[in-house]
Amino acid sequence: MWFTLSYIAWAISAALALWMLYDWFKTDTSYSEEQLTSSREGEIEAVSEKHKV
Repeated sequence: MWFTLSYIAWAISAALALWMLYDWFKTDTSYSEEQLTSSREGEIEAVSEKHKV
């Protein structure tokens, strides 16, 4: 029983690692380095969250 659970846990771990590698490759090929390291999201939030006092 414990051996089976151990193998299942290793299989889930391997599947998650492969999924992370796939997502990393997909993101790296879809977006430029400049876009991934920009702080554009912060600028958008700063503009949209202007508070009037």
